[in-house]
Amino acid sequence: MSDSYTALRELCDLLNGWDRAYRSGRPLVSDAEFDRRYDELVELERKTGIVLPDSPTRRVGSDLSSELAEEAHTIPVLSLDKVYSVNELVAWMTKLRSDHQQDLVFTGEEKLDGVSLVVYYQEGVLARALTRGDGRVGNVVTDNARTIRSLPLKLAQPVNLVVRGEVFLPKDRFEEVNKRMELPYANPRNLAAGTLRRVKSKEVAAVPLEILVYEGFFDEPVASHCAVRERLAELGFPLSENFRVFGAGVEEWVQDLTQKRKSLPYEIDGLVFKLDRMDLREELGYTGHHPRWAMAYKFESPQGESTVLNIEVQIGRTGRATPVARIQPVSVGGATITNATLHNQAYIDALELGVGDRVVISRRGDVIPAVEKVIEKATPQVWQMPKTCPSCGSPLEQEGGHHFCRNLDCPDILRYSLSFFTAGDNLDIQTLGPETLDFVFEKYGVRHPEDLYTFDWNRLLEEKGFGVKKVKAIQESLEAGKNKPFKNQLSALGIPELGPRTVELLIENGLDSWDTLVQWLEEPGAPRLLNISGFGESTVETLRKWVLHPTLQKRVAALREQGFSFRLEGETTVRSSAWADQVWCVTGGFQRFNPRSLAEEEIKKRGARVVGSVSSKLTHLLVGTGAGSKLDKAVQLGVKLVTEEEFVKLLEQNPLE
Repeated sequence: MSDSYTALRELCDLLNGWDRAYRSGRPLVSDAEFDRRYDELVELERKTGIVLPDSPTRRVGSDLSSELAEEAHTIPVLSLDKVYSVNELVAWMTKLRSDHQQDLVFTGEEKLDGVSLVVYYQEGVLARALTRGDGRVGNVVTDNARTIRSLPLKLAQPVNLVVRGEVFLPKDRFEEVNKRMELPYANPRNLAAGTLRRVKSKEVAAVPLEILVYEGFFDEPVASHCAVRERLAELGFPLSENFRVFGAGVEEWVQDLTQKRKSLPYEIDGLVFKLDRMDLREELGYTGHHPRWAMAYKFESPQGESTVLNIEVQIGRTGRATPVARIQPVSVGGATITNATLHNQAYIDALELGVGDRVVISRRGDVIPAVEKVIEKATPQVWQMPKTCPSCGSPLEQEGGHHFCRNLDCPDILRYSLSFFTAGDNLDIQTLGPETLDFVFEKYGVRHPEDLYTFDWNRLLEEKGFGVKKVKAIQESLEAGKNKPFKNQLSALGIPELGPRTVELLIENGLDSWDTLVQWLEEPGAPRLLNISGFGESTVETLRKWVLHPTLQKRVAALREQGFSFRLEGETTVRSSAWADQVWCVTGGFQRFNPRSLAEEEIKKRGARVVGSVSSKLTHLLVGTGAGSKLDKAVQLGVKLVTEEEFVKLLEQNPLE
């Protein structure tokens, strides 16, 4: 068997080397010679029954049908903040330069209109590939990803690495492939997305998908984005050639790429600009939605013309005051638009916009309506933000480019806070929809989250549409909310910068209660928070402003009186410490634990650790349907394998206290 393994290894290395040379435009052998040695590998694999993880034959795909299992990402997989004009882009760069009081270097590259893919390499071999999913968990598409010819199965060096890239179908192949489809696709992006998510990788292999990689995460630190790209190129990854490093001159490059857009061999829907230095990226960190050190410039959107009837101010959950234009209905990109965002006063000043003006309306990103420019003035006056909040009358305070209402008892803030508190990602109180919340808000004065627990819901039995069954369901849902995990209780408070992802990161770094968070923020300089990757001064200052606010302190105290713990303790308490030294990994799809994070939560609650990869430190691998390379490696290492049925029995034998 060792001789066979050696022969397989040599053939795989030979063919992968030829394949890398072919992809770089410098073929070393003829197609006939490649095919001959490829057939030799196929025959050897058939005889031995061994297929190595980086075997070129895996690119052909399989007829086996496997469910698209889910796995957690181990890197930040966030969206990008967006701008739609060069002026907005330059303003963003200028602000970062001003904040750091230095001439920062930015990079620019294409934003492909494809499908995001996250690929994990272990010791230089492609181990797994995940779709973006919700940013925390993605679908496993490893076998499908292996069919992408431009994606290396084995790297030039045995490194551990995670890469992000965009999978796409070249324009010249789209029409050809689309003709073969029973139901044709509207564009190359949709066809690529539909193909990548198929359950039979042999069908994926029939579509000539390609990939360009744009980000790499190495075990060792890398100083800059340029250095990351150089390292990725050395390892054999395909990168976009339309890449620039900027000190200035960004306007010309945007104009140049905009003109070249239609002549490119693939679809792009914008450009991406990033800070080059990694240490500054670390300092700026992330919001719950996007990194602060990157910005996407989106190309022009569908447009129409209309008249501004009025400008109103909306107050959001965090108190941010956003002006919104009410316009005469106009069709833009197939949708009827009646409202358009105006962002802030600076945006309105730049437009020189007033009520009654004739304007151009776009659907940015084909989704968000916005006023682009004034084409006919009705009045010389430019509309100005009011001095006071339209909801509560409190003074509006300007912070940066935006205005805020700082009254946490503002009716509009309270409405959004109630809705956010009961939302699915937080306490998930499904029986309290927007209509019911608005009704009790207006008629019964249910203003704060704690009011939900002091209000006598039986009073609704006198109201039309509220029967005994419905009221009881509301009461039971509210009671169940008290037992939600600490991370849900904390994120439900609606504190800016403290979304589910950030809370999980804090818990991983030792946060175990609300009191601990208060203590960390009260410490001079907040070192415990600033030492966490992604937490910068601005994030900490925002948290300090909200968490230490007397109103929020009273809210937490009131909710605690109603039974909320705001503690991690109790979620990990078990009757037996047998799990304490265990390290688990979860792979494949499950019936009772979908998404897979449900199984991971049960493991964590019993005191064991959950990791995303298989190594010698792993003690248990929970195996579901469609398990791939993780299962193979676990078998080689002698890791204990646990089926879903066995896992359920283990949970029953180790119930939580």
